[in-house]
Amino acid sequence: MLKPTMLIAAKDLRLTLTRGAGLVQALLLGLVLVFVFSLSRQAGDLVPAQTAATIFWLASLFSLVLMSNALFSLEEESNARPGLILSPAPLASVWAGKALASGLLLVASQLAFMPATIIFLGNEPSGPAESWLVGIAGILVVDWGLVAVGALLGALAQGQAGRESLLSLVLFPLVVPVLLAGIRLTTGFLEGASPLGAGSWLGLALGFGALYSAVGLLLFPVLYRAGD
Repeated sequence: MLKPTMLIAAKDLRLTLTRGAGLVQALLLGLVLVFVFSLSRQAGDLVPAQTAATIFWLASLFSLVLMSNALFSLEEESNARPGLILSPAPLASVWAGKALASGLLLVASQLAFMPATIIFLGNEPSGPAESWLVGIAGILVVDWGLVAVGALLGALAQGQAGRESLLSLVLFPLVVPVLLAGIRLTTGFLEGASPLGAGSWLGLALGFGALYSAVGLLLFPVLYRAGD
């Protein structure tokens, strides 16, 4: 399963980066969102760290929706989904490949969102190394949960006329717990201190990622075939 997963992820990344559509749109949407929220503060004022963390994760979530739709539309546009279904590769590797590709694209976009959040919203993380480690680990673990759900629900939206709106409507309520964990962990990072109960929030994010990874491996083949 590892080889087809890597092949699908490499194919999706190559097509997305070559066309530039999915990643560029996601980057622009996230950066515009951060910039628009920055207009709500007076010059010289600092946006509270929790508000800045919430804006960062909203930008990440909206970008993930765009990237998930772009990745799943690759097979829709070329009518290649039946070929994937009939291929000897397990369909679970399609879910894993899509999740891996969207995770890498999400991290790449966050490398632009975090500096934009710091610059436009006035936060300057300068805490000890522990707060940096917890913040970075928190972002990566929460990303894992988000892409696991996004790749699963992307299959649900296949073949639907309102694919983007359907994915958004189903995705947003499901990711509230892991999004809350991400906000708390990132708030501590932006404040320059380890957040209260960081271990519990990390545990929640890890459990969420593990749960939806297991659900994705089991249900994705059924959902992907059902949309054919």
